[in-house]
Amino acid sequence: MKKLFITLFLPLFVLCFCQKVELKAVTDSSQIFKGEIAGVPVTMQLHFAGIADCSLYQYFVDGWYYYDKYQKKIPLTGIYDYGKLSLYHFGNKQKQNSKLLKDQITSPQKVEKTAEIAEALNPKESITFTTDNPKENSITGNFYMDKKTQPAKLFTGNDMIYRYNNYLTLPNNKKINTFDFINKHGGNQLISYASGDNGNRILLYFEHSSNFNACGRCGASEGEKGYRILYFTKDWNYKNYEEFLTESCLENIYDTTETKSQDRKILKYKIKKSSSTAAYSLTVDIKNASVVKAK
Repeated sequence: MKKLFITLFLPLFVLCFCQKVELKAVTDSSQIFKGEIAGVPVTMQLHFAGIADCSLYQYFVDGWYYYDKYQKKIPLTGIYDYGKLSLYHFGNKQKQNSKLLKDQITSPQKVEKTAEIAEALNPKESITFTTDNPKENSITGNFYMDKKTQPAKLFTGNDMIYRYNNYLTLPNNKKINTFDFINKHGGNQLISYASGDNGNRILLYFEHSSNFNACGRCGASEGEKGYRILYFTKDWNYKNYEEFLTESCLENIYDTTETKSQDRKILKYKIKKSSSTAAYSLTVDIKNASVVKAK
């Protein structure tokens, strides 16, 4: 009977024991999109092909698309510009004209003239997508060929190709990506997690750039640093998060002092007054996955 009990409950014990929280950082430089052109299903793959100037919101892309029925790949090249995708197929001169296009786009001002520069190279086909409403689950655009215009669509709310993904694996076989609900910068590190009367909490430490545009404000800074608490229900459904800065170029927060308890489970920070924030202190309880902010 004892052996039967062990045999029956050991798998359950192993399953429960393995229900832990993990974070995995994955940088994507290629995306596959499903969509349609003139109502006909298509598949498109695009990959990051270098920054046009100094902003990670403006970069070259290369790839292909095909009509799902035929699956014959048609090569594409173009620009991702703050959510707008401009893609071109140059026929037999694809390789040659792709290089000419990239050689001429060397600044944000040139990026704005992408359509004009591309048209001078006589594309056989061109496709544009614009993220007018990022909350929608599709992105609309137009397909141009032989002086005719057809509607085009991508079945996604985000057409960004280069992505800093931080995947959190949760109990109950759940998985979320901080890229989707915090920001696009990634840089999160898992510190601890805990449960309470109101549900579950995850404590993250983060360090990331202040600005994807290296030529913009704080573009060359060491970035933003601090802690985040993610709140979940008891069955690990995501609710919301709080953010606590310890350093920030954007908020002019510098010269923060840190002290640690003897067991290093309690961290205390004193943040000085800045031009945009009043002075405050943070008490980070690693064991309980909590942060208390005080004046």
